[in-house]
Amino acid sequence: MKKLIERWFSRSRRKKGTSQPETRLIHLLVIFSFLLGFGGGSLLAGGKTAIARVFVLPEKTKMPIKLDGRLTESWWSQAPPLGPLTMVEPDEGAPPTEKTVVKILASADTLYFGLICYDRQPEKIVSYTMQRDAQLRGEDHIKIVIDPFLNGRTGYIFAVNPNGARYDALIEKEGEGENPQWDGIWEAAAHRFQEGWSVEMALPIKTLRFKEGVDRWRINIERRLQRRLETDRWTGINRNMKVTHISQGGLLVGLPAFQQGFGLTVRPYSVLSFSQEEPAQSVQTGFEPGLDVMKNFGGSVTGLISVNTDFAETEVDTRQVNLTRFPLFFPEKRTFFLEGSDIYNFGLGLAQYHEKDLVPFFSRRIGLYQGQSVPIDVALKATGNLGQWNFGVLDVLMRPVEGLTPRTNLFAARGYRNIWAESKVGFMVTAGDPQGREKAWLAGLDFVYKTTEFKGNKNLLIGVWGLINQREDLGRDRTAWGFKIDYPNDIWDLSLTFKKIGRDFDPSLGFVRWAGITKTSLGIAYRPRPDWSWLRQIYFELFPSVVTDLKGQALQWRIFTAPLNWHLESGDRIEFNIMPMMERVPYDFSIGREAVVKAGRYQWTRYRLELDSASKRPLKIKLSW
Repeated sequence: MKKLIERWFSRSRRKKGTSQPETRLIHLLVIFSFLLGFGGGSLLAGGKTAIARVFVLPEKTKMPIKLDGRLTESWWSQAPPLGPLTMVEPDEGAPPTEKTVVKILASADTLYFGLICYDRQPEKIVSYTMQRDAQLRGEDHIKIVIDPFLNGRTGYIFAVNPNGARYDALIEKEGEGENPQWDGIWEAAAHRFQEGWSVEMALPIKTLRFKEGVDRWRINIERRLQRRLETDRWTGINRNMKVTHISQGGLLVGLPAFQQGFGLTVRPYSVLSFSQEEPAQSVQTGFEPGLDVMKNFGGSVTGLISVNTDFAETEVDTRQVNLTRFPLFFPEKRTFFLEGSDIYNFGLGLAQYHEKDLVPFFSRRIGLYQGQSVPIDVALKATGNLGQWNFGVLDVLMRPVEGLTPRTNLFAARGYRNIWAESKVGFMVTAGDPQGREKAWLAGLDFVYKTTEFKGNKNLLIGVWGLINQREDLGRDRTAWGFKIDYPNDIWDLSLTFKKIGRDFDPSLGFVRWAGITKTSLGIAYRPRPDWSWLRQIYFELFPSVVTDLKGQALQWRIFTAPLNWHLESGDRIEFNIMPMMERVPYDFSIGREAVVKAGRYQWTRYRLELDSASKRPLKIKLSW
């Protein structure tokens, strides 16, 4: 397949009168136009779908629910329970070992979830986290996934543990991943009692984007009982699927006509500063007012205006140590840019094994330059859904900083159309350069085919993408393209990824870790479940990857293999892995102030032994050698 794609793209080299990048882009535009002609398809057509009915509170009800986690209000007794949960892990399709009751209420402006998680051994409930947005995978918790647009591709994730610790995220990567950087406005409270624990959740409608005039959403509910390593789910009872594969969710029907009011949120703020360079000098004061305005249009489109934007409340970046010659990737944490950020995800396979090789639009290029803050005078943003289209538009006017950056206008737009049942085709455009360099722009197209019904109940994803950029200081090799074939399932998890990044590919508003290369990655994981009482699952893993220059010379390769990776029924894990690797360093580079890595070819092998005890134990131990 790689040779076929390379041959297809290489035709432009033999054609006269058209440059190589232009011809590639024309080819992609033809495919894009062809795919765009297909209708969106209905995700609700065919098949048997589980249905839950919401209980709508009377209009004049005041303070209907006191969030204490106890479900004592009379409204809860009137609400019909959701259908029973079914075990997904370890015994797919079996009845759960503990009962879970789920009820849902709705008022004109809030959606309420009430859950009672019965447990005959409440003293053995695993729950230790109290931090907001902490990963709850290693403890008991409830997870709710909501798809207000019924598109089976995007949605919201809300989770709570028995301590009342909350986690929220956006669905991304076609349900294969989560973006926990998003923070919604919602509340939850948990309560423990002699028969288990319970939780109440209140989701204000203002924190969600949704399709107006629709009385049903797609949802799914999942419960984790950590000491048994048990996962129970409402629908999508298939180990190959995650709860974030929301196309497998059921329907929540009977929703009221939610009222967002005028849908306007205004947040004025100011920053007062004091500085004194020398003790003998007078104190200098500064006053910087600012304003954020957000407007919801019909629930599905959100517009934001920010004047003299302030990011003083942004969470500090996690500390990273760079021992390579490549730039580090820091995720976006600023609230203004996180709103609707899932729409800007582009191209299947651009991030491989947690390495961000290429991000076409990297919002941290805005407002930051060489580690220094660059003030934003005005920023305009719109994100949302219109029919089968999902879109995001951003326009920012940067204030000049003497000796650092000039006044610049930066623009980014992303759109994609839902096609067939679970697939999509889209585009991305950016313009402007933080340093003020002329003729800076980027354009790209991507297509993702996804099905959760391959061979009956298996996942399959195939994605292709192409990008071209321009700037006055760049050469001719300004394109990047690639593809990924992914078969992510329980027993077999297979993937093949290829990407080619041109020597002069350097988008002004993007992130490129390494230009002038091709990278091929293969993933093979075989994870059988032997019928042994003490062993849950065995992982046999092989992940080779190779990076070459554009002439085919190997610059880096690594082969990760885990001949021993046992997940025990107790929750303990033992793993031994081997990773031989090679890297060709083209020039000397420094690590810190004194350490220098000389140019040359380096080859070595890493051995690693890991012993990880189950999180259900009072003392969790992880040893790594």
